Amino acid sequence: MDTLVNIRTFIAVSRSGSFSAAGRHLGVAPSVVTKRISRLEDQMRVKLFVRSTRQLILTEVGERYLPRYQALVKEVDDAISGAAAVAQRIEGHLRIKAPTTVTIAFLARILSDFQQENPNVTMDLALVDRSVNPAEEGYDIALGALPASYSNVIDEPLCPYPRKLCAAPSYLETRGIPKHPRDLVNHICLTFHATGSTWSFMSPGGPIDVEVRSAFSANDTQILHDLALRGRGVAMVASYVAEDSIRTGKLMELLPDYPVAELWLKALIPQTQARKPSVKALMDWLKIHMHASLVHGERAA
Repeated sequence: MDTLVNIRTFIAVSRSGSFSAAGRHLGVAPSVVTKRISRLEDQMRVKLFVRSTRQLILTEVGERYLPRYQALVKEVDDAISGAAAVAQRIEGHLRIKAPTTVTIAFLARILSDFQQENPNVTMDLALVDRSVNPAEEGYDIALGALPASYSNVIDEPLCPYPRKLCAAPSYLETRGIPKHPRDLVNHICLTFHATGSTWSFMSPGGPIDVEVRSAFSANDTQILHDLALRGRGVAMVASYVAEDSIRTGKLMELLPDYPVAELWLKALIPQTQARKPSVKALMDWLKIHMHASLVHGERAA
């Protein structure tokens, strides 16, 4: 490595015509330039420059070796830049875990669009509605909205995961409309496996947690939405699932003054995978497109 530095210095001196000018170009003192040239001449056992008080010119050997050294340095620089380009190339295989409903509604399209933009990336997508340790189960990225964390795994927030509390008008006609979160203890509730039967709400006085009576529990929010439509109970489901039914009056949003506590969709990434260009590129892509889908409701045409 020192020899390569000395060769670069030799080229800089030959171009600038003086040790001081070469030093300014390289950002080192002229004395350092002198030492480097002397070391290179010692290694080659020849003189590369004829020095005088007025000028600095190449010797015959120096003139002969200059183009060879220039070609050598260019080859080294090209090799380094080429290696860097390969290291940053977005390619390879990604194994991804994701929740079922979000994937069917948005994520499959978003991942497909990413792959279309990056055709050298292949993917293996597993739909799993529980939290997994991606480092132990061999995933590059595990997506979900649960609070679980693991050692040697990075938590990367993606976007909010808004939810709504809702029920069908037919159910509310017989059971009444809850006015406060605590009224839910007297209602039939449809719960999601992963978040359980403790429902959390926000209020001016702080968070409110209510332990509800679960009449039906499922690991898919679409199932809970469909049961709510049939008047089977009160459900807490993702906003993007319920929004059309609420807009058309098939479901009624409940407790608007007590919004459901916010969840965040996040990615769990093993530390060993976090620096992979394909993982970094996909994370940037997901942050943009998942936020547009889940928060702003933008869907595929």
